[in-house]
Amino acid sequence: MHTLVIIPAFNEARAIGQVIGDIPADLVDEVVVVNNASTDATEANARAAGATVLREHRQGYGWACLRGIAYAEAQGAELIVFLDGDYSDHPEELTQLVAPILAGKADFVVGSRMEGEREPGAMLPQALIGNRLACALMRWIWDVDYTDLGPFRAIRADALRRLQMEDKTFGWTIEMQIKAAEAGLRITEVPVSYRRRVGVSKITGTISGTVKASAKILWTIFAYALRRGRNVPQHVATAPPSASETVAA
Repeated sequence: MHTLVIIPAFNEARAIGQVIGDIPADLVDEVVVVNNASTDATEANARAAGATVLREHRQGYGWACLRGIAYAEAQGAELIVFLDGDYSDHPEELTQLVAPILAGKADFVVGSRMEGEREPGAMLPQALIGNRLACALMRWIWDVDYTDLGPFRAIRADALRRLQMEDKTFGWTIEMQIKAAEAGLRITEVPVSYRRRVGVSKITGTISGTVKASAKILWTIFAYALRRGRNVPQHVATAPPSASETVAA
C-alpha cells in the first residue's frame, strides 16, 4: 500500500530529525512534516532529514493534520500514519502499528501507550487521568473499547475520507476515534512504547494547556454524543472551548 506519514510539528527542531530518521524506510513511501507556524529550525531540520515539508500557518494540531491529509489525498496515499514530532513515540514501531491494516484485519489502528511500555514520567498524571476518563466515556456511550488517545495511529485513506474530519485543535484525536466507531470501521489497538519527549509539551507541560485540552476533549465527546442522540451523563456539564484554544499540540 502507498503509505504516507504525517508529522504535525510546532517548534520541534531538536527532535524532528531523530523522528524522521527512525521511521522504517522500507514501509513508507513519503514522510511529510507539516510545519505549524514554528519559530525555530523545525522546517530546515525536517528537510535536511529527507522529509517533504508543508506549511500551515493556522496554529492547531487539527489544522496541521488536515493540511497533511489534503496533500496525502493528492498523492494517492492508501495508508496514512500520524506521528508526533517530539520523539516521545518510537517511530521504528510503525511496523507493528500498520501490520493489522496490511494484513487486511483492520481499517484503523491506535497505538496504545497504556498497553505498551512507558518510560517513568513520560506521561504526566493529568494526561493519564484524562486518557482514562475519555476512554471510559467512549466505552459507555459508543461501546468501543479504546484504552488510549495515542497520537501514533494508522488508518486506511479511504476509511479516513469517510470520517470527514473537522476539528482544528485539541479535539482531533478523539474526534477520529468517535467517528471511527460510528462509521463501523474495523478498529484495533497495538501496544506502543512511549518515552519522555524532547523539550516541553505544549499541552500537558503547562496548566493552561492541560485545562484547554481537557475542556476541548470533554466538549467533543458530549457534542458528538448529543448530536447522535446518545445517552450522556446528566450530572456532567461542559462549555464549548473559547476561540483562544487554537494553540498547536
